[in-house]
Amino acid sequence: MRVAVLGPIQVHAEDGTPIDIGGARLRGLLARLALSVGQVVQAESLIDALWGAHPPAGAAKALHALVYRLRKALGSAAIESVTTGYRLQVRTEDVDAKRFEDLTARGRRELAADRPELAAAILGEALALWQGPALADVLDAPFAGSVATRLEELRIAATEDWFDAGLRLGRHADILADLAAAANEHPLRERLAALRMRALHAAGRPSAALTVFEQIRGALADQLGIDPAEELQTAHLAVLRGELAVPRAPAQMGPGRLPAPMTGLIGRDDELELLSGLLETSRLVTVVGPGGVGKTRLALEAASRHRLHRRGRIWFVSLAGSDVVGKAVLSALSSPGTRPLGGSPEPVDQVAELLDGAEAVLVLDNCEHLVTAAAEFSARLLEHLPSLTILATSRQPLDIIGEAICRLGPLPQPSAIRLFTDRALAARPGITLDDESVIDIVRRLDGLPLALELAAARLRTMSADQLAQRLDDRFRLLASGNRTAQPRQQTLHAVIDWSWDLLSDKEKSLARRISIFPAGSGAAAIEAICADRTLPPGDIAYVLDSLVDKSIVERTLGGYRMLETIRAYAAGKLDVAGELETTRDRFTRHFADLAEAYEPLLRSPEQEASLRLFDTEYDNLVYALRTAIDNHDVTSAARILVTLHWYWTMVRYEPQGEAFVAKVLEFGDELAPDVRAAVNILHAVGDNAPAATPDRVAALIEECARTGTLARYPTLLMTMLIMGHVAGLDELVEREIARARGRSDSWATACTFFVEAFIGHERGDWTAATAALERAFHLFEETGDRLYTALVLTLVAQTRSFRGDHAGAIAAYERSIALTSHHAITHRIGLAVERMRAGDPAGARREIEIAELAAGEHGRQRQLEVRAALVELYRRGGEVGRAEHELDRMERVVQASLPPLINALNGFVLPARMANLLTAGDAKRARELLSDIVRISAVHRDLAVTAQQLAGLLHLEGDPVGAATALGMSEAIRGVFDHGDPELRALAAALAEQLGRAEYNTAYRKGAQLPRQDAIDRLTV
Repeated sequence: MRVAVLGPIQVHAEDGTPIDIGGARLRGLLARLALSVGQVVQAESLIDALWGAHPPAGAAKALHALVYRLRKALGSAAIESVTTGYRLQVRTEDVDAKRFEDLTARGRRELAADRPELAAAILGEALALWQGPALADVLDAPFAGSVATRLEELRIAATEDWFDAGLRLGRHADILADLAAAANEHPLRERLAALRMRALHAAGRPSAALTVFEQIRGALADQLGIDPAEELQTAHLAVLRGELAVPRAPAQMGPGRLPAPMTGLIGRDDELELLSGLLETSRLVTVVGPGGVGKTRLALEAASRHRLHRRGRIWFVSLAGSDVVGKAVLSALSSPGTRPLGGSPEPVDQVAELLDGAEAVLVLDNCEHLVTAAAEFSARLLEHLPSLTILATSRQPLDIIGEAICRLGPLPQPSAIRLFTDRALAARPGITLDDESVIDIVRRLDGLPLALELAAARLRTMSADQLAQRLDDRFRLLASGNRTAQPRQQTLHAVIDWSWDLLSDKEKSLARRISIFPAGSGAAAIEAICADRTLPPGDIAYVLDSLVDKSIVERTLGGYRMLETIRAYAAGKLDVAGELETTRDRFTRHFADLAEAYEPLLRSPEQEASLRLFDTEYDNLVYALRTAIDNHDVTSAARILVTLHWYWTMVRYEPQGEAFVAKVLEFGDELAPDVRAAVNILHAVGDNAPAATPDRVAALIEECARTGTLARYPTLLMTMLIMGHVAGLDELVEREIARARGRSDSWATACTFFVEAFIGHERGDWTAATAALERAFHLFEETGDRLYTALVLTLVAQTRSFRGDHAGAIAAYERSIALTSHHAITHRIGLAVERMRAGDPAGARREIEIAELAAGEHGRQRQLEVRAALVELYRRGGEVGRAEHELDRMERVVQASLPPLINALNGFVLPARMANLLTAGDAKRARELLSDIVRISAVHRDLAVTAQQLAGLLHLEGDPVGAATALGMSEAIRGVFDHGDPELRALAAALAEQLGRAEYNTAYRKGAQLPRQDAIDRLTV
């Protein structure tokens, strides 16, 4: 068992499961025992700690009762009773405060022994234990104030030690912002000021360091009437004299959303310091230099050392191969199963929503081919988000007001020699290099890192002298030609051209054909697209290995890929060879075949394997679709689009999805009739589609029926049937359901039962809906479609929950989570709510914590879902104030975003506020909110819940008959009373006791026996 007091009081079992502890006094008792872990705490001391100078009558019995409750929560063996007191039976290291004190003492010893790296690691571990102010939720306890003050003082001292270790390691750029924040929080701490001065001096900002000294000297004089101590005065004098040493920081990669470099950065210490400083003072920083000079590598190193990297607030976006800046950024920020909620079609608005206004760094790599678009996008995004920093790499500046430039030239000769030697030894361990040859190679290659690395790789098969001789031959033309126009670009091209000439004919053929792939791919796809009579399929694997060995192709976890610079060069060779059109057509047809072949498998027991393939080949599939559209390959475009649209709907949000549908629709009559009907359906469900009038929907359904579209594309069936029902075309819907069931497609039949369940719920026909849902579940399960089986299981869980079968509902939710990782967060939140309804708040909190961990990687939509579950947990636990605080926090987050997102969130916020008001007994404010609740619920088709809330309001207002009738109306609308909600059951019992059973039943039936539409009208009119 582990106990945390450095923040809110928390307890976790050995397996990490959180243990729920009750009220503040019980948490205070646990905290007091934990702070004396391993020791007996006298009963009198505990009474003083919990009640102070005013203990209750029978304080000993009250303490004993608290101990009893604490044992019940922790286990009877957790607290040992002795003659005069109690002892907490956990290990000292399992109490975070004790572990913190031990770690800080060890860290201070390592710092004193001048082992800063070890000290920084230990102190960092110690500080990471803090989750907020010490004893945060028991500070009202008499003992807590002095203890919290002591622990806070230890934390500040440990923080100072950690800053000191970081400065000794040369990490001044990483800690400067944190140092400033700490100094501002504690303006009279002289050591913090001295450390900050050292960091500013190391960052090349001595004037700022001197300003810090003047500020604290004035504050000490004004507030304490004293002069600075010796340490601070010594730091001041050292800055004036320029005597402070500036250690170099070792290259270390931390966690974050950045590609992991394969090698260390060499020879860029000065540029790295400059770039790190610019990132602290400027909101747009552009690394400018020629191709191959190492702009991306330097940007990644600077980003990895930035303070936001540890917080996961840095994103890397490569624009190489992209044609739209906003879409590339949006795709990089979006996660599978995540999409912006705001509804704005503008990529800038959607990106701003996903970044959510908090501090962030966006690395835009390879802006040169989209420099105007990148400049416009960056300017607009920076206007939207005041806390955003953009780090760009480009061969030319973006030319935006306020842009800071970090110019990157060739490596100085000593660094270039070191880089070449390092890479040569990696390529050929034990090689002996002649100094004169190496210097000649470095000079001929102008010190460009990429050129040096490519050259070093050739040393696997030749000596440095031979390499130097080849460079002599290759660069003769460049040496005597026009070197004023982009000379380094010419040099880089020459190095790649030279590497290309070292390839055999088969290697050249395969390399130029692989350039058609915009992303990595597996050997099977490469073989299918690149093999021909001159390059037989059986040779592909061997030639691929050879290309990997010669650094033309990289082997990755998912297969093979080319560096973008080499890919661009090879693509030019593909065009010159006259193979571009043929290879492109084969690429498009291959991925069209792949999409069509795997589409049925997405609805089968092979679904998981098929989804993995789509995940791996996604970029290639999208590129094939775009290429087919651009080249007017109507057939291939349609074959890829329909399959990808299902994938976009069920698995991965694609910001360009609607645009692709619209482009394919422009082919018009060139599309086969059934394909055109399918694309029309896809277009109709888009956000930008024309209004779905009954006539338009009827025409779409008839077109699908006439052309046999649904037999070919069964994934469209559910969408079309639900569209028809919403449009009021029930006869057409019933006809198409019958046709679908007449075909031998179990998956399509399962869809019809799913739609019947949807219609049953819409009509309040609970019996029909439940029966249809069970049929849909069994049929989807038989087909092997795990995604839809899991989806239906969540609805099955809800029906069981309404019947009061909590065990059955929980089992259904748990199985849905086990079936698929997709949408697992949503399913787990459903499970959390069900545990609340079943009276298991600790279990609910456990599920929410698991969902919260996963939601961190899935954008704001999923995070808001988790927060919404927390609001419900707090309210049901009687913590209405905390629930309101969480709602306020959610609204503040959304207010900083877009108006459409606010409207979307209102569908949750307003009913949650009403629930809080009802729980708090505030009838007046609840009545004022009712009209808005009805309006929102009508839009979201959730009026049964509104009827339940109306019942609670009428009960508070002293109208038990009206409240009972409103409860009955909830049954008329939904088709069943919610027997699984303990709050509703309690309300019904209270009304029956107040009215008498007979009168309650009469009033309830008055509402329950209303026709469904009449009940809805009573609520909405």
